[in-house]
Amino acid sequence: MERIKLSAEEVEYLKAFVKKGRKSARELTRARILLLVNGGRTEMEIKDILGISRATVSNIKKRYREEGLQSALTDKPRPGQPKKYTKRHEAEIIALACTKSPDGRKRWSLTLLAEELRKKKGFETINRETIRLILKKAKQSPG
Repeated sequence: MERIKLSAEEVEYLKAFVKKGRKSARELTRARILLLVNGGRTEMEIKDILGISRATVSNIKKRYREEGLQSALTDKPRPGQPKKYTKRHEAEIIALACTKSPDGRKRWSLTLLAEELRKKKGFETINRETIRLILKKAKQSPG
């Protein structure tokens, strides 16, 4: 495994990175890994010093080698389910919830809103929980 040698600028940057500013614990750990590697420490020593797994040390070294310093320090975007409903959809849900409830009902329930929305195009698969979360989020927004 080839050794990593940081440039003088990179070492200064990492030292400043660790000393000041608000960073996530993971970013600080990654910076410390790179500084220790540069100082000639082995993966096993770094693992013990920082209390992390050897794989973490190895992965950060690999990312530094392949993608550079910034990539080694920052989190990669994590996968997640894409949003199903746009701001326009959310506005439509909120608008419906603010209208007068159907005859015979005192107020809209989540189930009632879901049933009504499923009749509209684009909302065929909407469920109570989605509506609840959208309404909850709308209620908390400042304004």
